[in-house]
Amino acid sequence: MPRRRALPLWSLVVLLQLVGCLLSPCLEVIPTKAFRCMGQNISGVPSEVPNTTQNLDLSFSNLKSLRSKYFASVPELELLDLTRCYLQTIEDNSFKDLHKLSTLILTANPLQDLGPAAFYGLSSLKKLVLVENNITSLTDLPIGHLHTLQELNLGHNNIASLKLPKYFTNLTSLSHLSFLSNKITYISRGDLDALKEVNRLNLTLVLSLNYIKCIEPGSFAKIHLGELVLRSSFENFSVMHSSLQGLIGLQVSRLIVGEFSDKQRLVDFQNGLLSGLCQVRVQEFVLISFRRFENNTDTLFNCIGNVSSIRLVDLQLEEISEVPMFSQVKQLECKKCKFKEVPAMKLSLFKELRVLRIIKSKHLNSFRETFEDLSNLEVLDLSENRLSFTLCCSPKFHNCPNLKHLNLSFNADISVTGDFTNVKNLLYLDLQHTKLFGPGSYPVFLSLQKLIYLDISHTRTHVKSQCTFCGLNSLRVLKMSGNSFENNKLANNFKNLSHLHTLDISGCKLVHVDQSTFDALSELKELNISNNKLLSFDPVVYKPLQALTALDFSNNQLSVLLDSALEILPDSLVLLDVSQNLFECSCVHQNFLKWTEEKQELLRNKESMICHTPAYVKNMTLSSFYPSSCQLSVSTVASSVIMLLAAIVFLFLIYKYYFQLYYSLLLLSGCKHSAERGDTYDAFVIHSSKDQEWVIKELVEPLEGGTPPFHLCLYYRDFLPGVPIVTNIIQEGFLSSRNVIAVISTDFLESKWCSFEFDIAQSWQLVEGKAGIIMIVLEEVNKALLRQRLGLSRYLRRNTYLEWKNKDISRHIFWRQLTGLLLEGKKWNHEQVKLM
Repeated sequence: MPRRRALPLWSLVVLLQLVGCLLSPCLEVIPTKAFRCMGQNISGVPSEVPNTTQNLDLSFSNLKSLRSKYFASVPELELLDLTRCYLQTIEDNSFKDLHKLSTLILTANPLQDLGPAAFYGLSSLKKLVLVENNITSLTDLPIGHLHTLQELNLGHNNIASLKLPKYFTNLTSLSHLSFLSNKITYISRGDLDALKEVNRLNLTLVLSLNYIKCIEPGSFAKIHLGELVLRSSFENFSVMHSSLQGLIGLQVSRLIVGEFSDKQRLVDFQNGLLSGLCQVRVQEFVLISFRRFENNTDTLFNCIGNVSSIRLVDLQLEEISEVPMFSQVKQLECKKCKFKEVPAMKLSLFKELRVLRIIKSKHLNSFRETFEDLSNLEVLDLSENRLSFTLCCSPKFHNCPNLKHLNLSFNADISVTGDFTNVKNLLYLDLQHTKLFGPGSYPVFLSLQKLIYLDISHTRTHVKSQCTFCGLNSLRVLKMSGNSFENNKLANNFKNLSHLHTLDISGCKLVHVDQSTFDALSELKELNISNNKLLSFDPVVYKPLQALTALDFSNNQLSVLLDSALEILPDSLVLLDVSQNLFECSCVHQNFLKWTEEKQELLRNKESMICHTPAYVKNMTLSSFYPSSCQLSVSTVASSVIMLLAAIVFLFLIYKYYFQLYYSLLLLSGCKHSAERGDTYDAFVIHSSKDQEWVIKELVEPLEGGTPPFHLCLYYRDFLPGVPIVTNIIQEGFLSSRNVIAVISTDFLESKWCSFEFDIAQSWQLVEGKAGIIMIVLEEVNKALLRQRLGLSRYLRRNTYLEWKNKDISRHIFWRQLTGLLLEGKKWNHEQVKLM
């Protein structure tokens, strides 16, 4: 992470905070249970770490050596991280009495002297990470007594020989052994004999990113493995070809062969490359990341035709030229291949095929050929391609009587003709997020009498015919959110779906539901009718749903649940969501308000049940309005109304200059103490809307779903609807958060709103005297554009920032630093401590 020494004058307050941190070097991640003491110059476990600690992170500290009983003061440890602690010596019994320790991480330490009893006392150790430790040989590694060890990671060392010492026979629980990125060049007979003496059916052996020049035939004879990984392990075609022949006699559940997309040594797949696998017993074979196939696919399946399961991943495979006779392949997956046409005729030669998946192929757009005589085929998944075809679906399948699962979701467009006679035994049909032609106008599903699951969500289906779902007499699940109905109303569209258990009609623009709509759905258990425009909850309509357990009526235009509606809600109901409706908060509806107070366990998203009318209580939660508002005297109400009217007039007069006045008041109040700042959120995230996917997957999910969990403020989720954006940014973002996280990308630099939010953040930081801005710079940022943004460029030059890189060690450091910053000043309540 880049650092700069120059600091602005107003950031002197940060130095004072850092002094406070130095006085307490250990960060309490989970009270009394987990501590992070990174980057310390210590000679023992810090005194402030209690003996109840279970997780201890001492990474990046200057330990240099571990003496006997070094960790005696923390006997409850379960995880110990000593990454980059400059360790050279580990004396005998250094970990003695750590009987509960299950994970020990020693990554990136220049180990030179390990005592013969260095790891004694670790009677429960399951995972040992010895990555990047300059280990050259396994012979002197004192781990033979670790009978409970399940995972041993020796990646990124200088191990040149795979000769496993005799003590490996004692590691009876070992299930994962990694030699990723070492210097193994030759594998000879006898090197793996230690694996023969113990049943190793579940052992995963990783030999990727080595420079294997030769595997002597017989080296793997009579060895049983759960998984063998050989990715980017060979220099050229001839070496790979001869080395695979050296696997003769091996029995392995899964064999993974191929390249890494960013570290390819072999590019071309050539004829006969896999011929060495003819004498290897494999249950699942995975071939990954070959870029060029051209016409060299004649021998692709020759020696793997008897494999039960084959996965072809990220291959530029355009066609399948030859399929061996009497193939025994039962499962075949082609993921991210380069097919332009579904190769149905060739794939039909896999007569034993039961599961076929061709997914995530951006070039696949045509389905003209026919699958024939696949009598065992049960599952066909063609999802997430770009298929566009007509005549779905019977003409595409001839003599495939056992096809039960058909997935055509997330494609371009498909015309459904209504002919399913060749696949009338279908149980599951998924067409979601594919533009469909046919459904809604006439009964295209009439022959699918056995279908129990149908998903046509977001398929632009417009239901005109009341017989749209005729024939689906066995249907249990119907999902059709994001579509529409004739005149935006539900009529008698589900009259024959008497066995339906789940119905999703959310986001269908509904404004009305006829009284007889749900009469036949006596077995319905889950109903999602959210995100529509329904004005009322008519008791007559929903009374037949006496088996209902979950009802989502959120995001409609409901003003109140009348007493008659409350009475018909079935006793079986365990989840009810009526949030985000247009509730009228009036004491006239006191029965409904009282009911919401009494049904706290039943109601979901109660915090989003807010008042819409009258105006003076708009955006107030129902729980805040009742019962206090209904107990006020007439004079109090009158006074409140007069004051409210006066306030409305005042606000109307200054509305035009709303932001200038509001922001000026914030600046004038900047002298208040930072402790008065809200702490609803741990951080407010500033980012471009185009970076939302990265923020959700790489930032929000790890932080909010991790341990400890953090609560982030996100504009698309946490900003209040109906409130001006500027107010939301200041009130819900800056004033309610302890920190600000700015995700700097090229799109961020081009966004006026992002610039506006960042300027506010700097101004607020200046007047409040608290450095709470955490900068995250994505690695693809346009440097030229960054230099044009003088204010931001200067800020980055003068302040420490985090840099996101798509590398394991960089991401490891990134997360430690980010969570460390977010944990500073975090307060814990009793419920959070109890939960963790």
